[in-house]
Amino acid sequence: MNGEIRLATPDDVPRVKEVTDAAYHPYIERIGVVPVPMEADDAANVAAGRVFVTGDPVVGVLVLVPEPDHLFLDSISVHPDVKGTGLGRRLLHFVDEHARALGLPEVRLYTNAMMWENQKIYPRYGYELVERRVDGPYDRLHYRKVLGPRTGGEAGRG
Repeated sequence: MNGEIRLATPDDVPRVKEVTDAAYHPYIERIGVVPVPMEADDAANVAAGRVFVTGDPVVGVLVLVPEPDHLFLDSISVHPDVKGTGLGRRLLHFVDEHARALGLPEVRLYTNAMMWENQKIYPRYGYELVERRVDGPYDRLHYRKVLGPRTGGEAGRG
């Protein structure tokens, strides 16, 4: 899958919602609550320049929030129809490059502790577990990835 990753436009909002819902819906029963990304205000996030998409139609979605000292990966969604194609890896590499382009030294994210698949994925891409914290009904694992300087073939492996 080689589509460019681009800033979302207002025309993308319905598909951003569809992809996010398709990606997170399977977790509702497991975690017992609706995952936060499914309740996000997609139109507001797009208007704020926080949403990046890929595919035509859109099959991958990132919500990125720049903070003063890090880039917060608010959510990453890959449509189930394209799982296993390497799209998630491409999106995670884009997150690293976007953080570097903004001059930010690290990426942070959290995931629900019941989404155990993510506990295997994120460490493979250089994320370290920082803490486990319960926020209301959400039991979350907080991760961070300190970005080293970009080198030739090592992009995204920081």
